[in-house]
Amino acid sequence: MQTKLKMPLNDDIANYAKKPMLSFWQIWNMSFGFLGIQFGFALQNSNVSRIFETLGAKIDDLPILWIAAPCTGLLIQPLIGFLSDRTWNRFGRRRPYFLIGAILASLALIAMPNSKALWVATVILWILDSSINISMEPFRAFVGDMLPQKQLTNGFAFQSFFIGIGAVVASALPYMLSNWFHVENSALPGHLPDSVVYSFYLGAIAFLSAVVWTVIKTKEYSPQELRQQDPEAWKNIDSEKQPSWLSIFSDFRHMPKTMVQLAFVQFFTWFALFAMWIYTTSAVTKHIYHSVDPSTALYNDGANWVGVCFAVYNGFSAIFAFALPWLAKRTSRKMTHAISLIVGGCSLISIYFVTTPEMLIVSMMGIGMAWASILSMPYAILAGALPANKMGLYMGTFNFFIVIPQILAASILGFFTKNLFHGEAVLTLALGGFSMLVAAALVMNVQDKNG
Repeated sequence: MQTKLKMPLNDDIANYAKKPMLSFWQIWNMSFGFLGIQFGFALQNSNVSRIFETLGAKIDDLPILWIAAPCTGLLIQPLIGFLSDRTWNRFGRRRPYFLIGAILASLALIAMPNSKALWVATVILWILDSSINISMEPFRAFVGDMLPQKQLTNGFAFQSFFIGIGAVVASALPYMLSNWFHVENSALPGHLPDSVVYSFYLGAIAFLSAVVWTVIKTKEYSPQELRQQDPEAWKNIDSEKQPSWLSIFSDFRHMPKTMVQLAFVQFFTWFALFAMWIYTTSAVTKHIYHSVDPSTALYNDGANWVGVCFAVYNGFSAIFAFALPWLAKRTSRKMTHAISLIVGGCSLISIYFVTTPEMLIVSMMGIGMAWASILSMPYAILAGALPANKMGLYMGTFNFFIVIPQILAASILGFFTKNLFHGEAVLTLALGGFSMLVAAALVMNVQDKNG
């Protein structure tokens, strides 16, 4: 049964100037799909380097193989944002994209662990990441569509919570299947252990189920309701249905000042995150477990522990997400984000000094604090500065400043790791930590109109 959105009863247009406040469970239902989306991302982030190395990739080849992730985001998110702004049918505005992306991503998750060659896994990564982006981008705009200004921070905090919970389970799945259910954790050279294969199958089920829940349980506002809420912003709503592709470039040139300022923060933040996702497995297995052979049990134990570490940082982010609105209210959104990035940057650097697997937990908790803020604060700040009728386009365009640093990282991190750091991936993680500290300094220059 769909969640009913209560509209004001007074017909005076002035009473429609603000969106109605939504209940706890309405925000819960509209955000629940992110639980499934994060199953896809978490399995990808914690296992794709492992899959590539199992299929024969060298450590300095990993960044260029990962380039699918930023490239698909660069292309897919602005396009889907533009189209979803102009989609008006009986299935909704954003919900059709949630569902299409979830179906495609679930199929790709089933195919990924069955890759028999490196090029096959690379192609599937392109498909998987494209599909995840089809589902994910409209979810960001969905919050801006449905919630009033006063609830934006709460809405993105809910997304951070579900991202954290989904990633905890998904990242730890190979470890749980191997240690709790005694699923085989080693395999012949060139093959993945059953613990990884079954994890991807379970992830496919979770992805589709969670998105379907949001699609069924949430009703979007119709064009007429949007026009009633804000007549000025939606006065040309009918003409907005007709795509004008040139408007993408025009709107990009006239993006709000706040969006430009956040772009620099995002650049250094996501350079650091991409370094972490690519190289944590290589760093931990070599620096702490002292193994570089993917066919050995020791290497796979280390790779499984990386999954646990990713579960820890995502789990802590889910908890810390609910502290973000409280902290932002008592300081500011940008101060909250700056503090979180400082803690995250120092935590990435600290991995260099870790000597036991258990010590990694502390570092990961600090990264989780940063991750919770990264997933909510920039979007809450941005949503307050965007025109309502172009929320999807600008949210998609904002992804440029996430994927461009990842493309740069894919281009140079392999060279740095091989030639400057002599194969020591843990030093690449430290470089990412310093990049996150730069982002923390830049966030204080951001103009937050509704902070």
